Amino acid sequence: MPQNLSPNEVLPISVCIIAGNEAHRIGRALSSVQGWVEEIVVVINHDVSDGTEKVAEKFGAKVFLEPWKGYVRQKNSAAEKASQPWILGIDSDEAVSPALRLSLTSALRKESDQPRHAAFEFPRCSRYFGAWIRHGDWYPDYSKRLWARGKARWVGDEPHDSLQVDGLVGRIVGDLEHHSMESMEHQMRKTLKYAEVFANHCLQHHRNVTWMDLFFRPPLRFLRSYLLKLGFLDGWRGYAVAWTAAYYTFLRYFKALEAQGKIKMDRE
Repeated sequence: MPQNLSPNEVLPISVCIIAGNEAHRIGRALSSVQGWVEEIVVVINHDVSDGTEKVAEKFGAKVFLEPWKGYVRQKNSAAEKASQPWILGIDSDEAVSPALRLSLTSALRKESDQPRHAAFEFPRCSRYFGAWIRHGDWYPDYSKRLWARGKARWVGDEPHDSLQVDGLVGRIVGDLEHHSMESMEHQMRKTLKYAEVFANHCLQHHRNVTWMDLFFRPPLRFLRSYLLKLGFLDGWRGYAVAWTAAYYTFLRYFKALEAQGKIKMDRE
């Protein structure tokens, strides 16, 4: 690893991204890392139809077309193709901010002098209807995304993956920018999808959901996001984020109750 890293130097990092039909937004993610990382690896679903692979190739990425295996296995597949000492995992709707780039550079400089960490985490900041959300449940949303090759692996229940690290995790500053909000309709579709996943998870793990969960958890989620975590400082957007979180909480427990009820009716 280089002994003297600088903000303008190419870092020994493999950026790993998985993607489906993301031609409309993956360019932002690729542009944010192009030119200062040694390698970009993009694993794309083999049935993409919007030219995502062509966009990735324009940014010099190594592109691999593979069948969809689920978030965890697909991300591990991308990481296994990395050749650099460090791996940075980002999504198609994310981008590395200039401040985060400088922090990554500083962290790797220190690691080159005295290796200590197996991975690093940093805050993720989401953009919502034209503004960055910096309070409530959405921020700082620390995520482990940079790790030494061979020291971490993606695990978890679909679609909620997490990085399992073998070693010490450091924390650095600088935001990973999240541009997930395409429209309210898009957000509602994701909310319903995740609620169904939660319901299936409860069934598979024999978790009993009651009407008490449905009555109390949604308002408590709103109060936590809007008041305890200062979501009100984000104005009307913070209010909307808090209500969206409460609605998601209501929907996931409602779907779980619905699933449990169907099983009970099938047994009768």
